[in-house]
Order: sequence, then structure tokens, then C-alpha cells
Amino acid sequence: MDIEIAILRLSHRPERDKRLTTHVFLSSRALGASRAVYTGLRDEKIEETIEKLKKKWGGDYSIVHSQSWKKTVKEFKDQGYTIVHLTMYGDQVHEKLAELQAKPKILIVVGGEKVPYEIYEHADYNIAIGKQPHSEVSALAILIDRLRSQPILW
Repeated sequence: MDIEIAILRLSHRPERDKRLTTHVFLSSRALGASRAVYTGLRDEKIEETIEKLKKKWGGDYSIVHSQSWKKTVKEFKDQGYTIVHLTMYGDQVHEKLAELQAKPKILIVVGGEKVPYEIYEHADYNIAIGKQPHSEVSALAILIDRLRSQPILW
């Protein structure tokens, strides 16, 4: 079964996070996620970058800004998505991988500055990739790759 994957990037700050947020979107798109939502400050440059990428390389990955992560999580839950929050303080991915692979739709939450504790409570799963500090982008890429039963071949 192929999993529909969407991304929620929390608390984007254009001056500080533009490259990191762009890489979250680029990596998730390249690995087969279908769409992304981001909160924090709206950044039209990132949206334009993704649009240019789609025109040049194809695909239908979409990106939208949201004022509220809570509203976004609720909307995705209402659409049948399982909410997976990436955190160093969660269950190890290998312990939950079979459960996650059985889910038809997953929203992966990628933190920003300080992640509100409520995220941990709203998530169906809090998942860690290893037990050492690491990049959000690397954790996202590893999780998506492990979730997919088949590699994305463009």
C-alpha cells in the first residue's frame, strides 16, 4: 500500500528559517509527499520557489500557509490523516514502523522554533529517528523513506 504523505512545518521565520523550511519542502516533495502546510510568518519567496520547481520538474506538490497549526491538524484529522510528530523525545521509529506503514494517510509535523507541548498531545504518534541531536530535514527524509514500501523513481 502506498501512503499519502503531507507535511506540516511549524513556526516558519523567514529571516532565520528560509533555507531549512525550503529544504523540508524540497526533500518531502522529492520523496513523494503530496503537499505541505506551514505556520509562522508567511513567506511568498518559498511559495514561489516551490512553484518554479514544479514548472521545471513537474509534479503536483502544493504548499499553503496556515495561521493556526491547531486548525490545520484538526482539518487533517477530519480527512482521515494520522498525525506523526517528529521529535527526539518520541518512540523510536523502528518500534512503530509497521503500525505507521499500515496507515493510508499521514501528516508529518516538523518543528520550528519552540514546539508547543500541545503538539505532543495532538499527535497520534511522537516519533524519534535515533537518540542523538539531528536535523529536521534528515529526520523527515529518513521517516518518509522508511514509510514507503517502494522507492520514488522520477
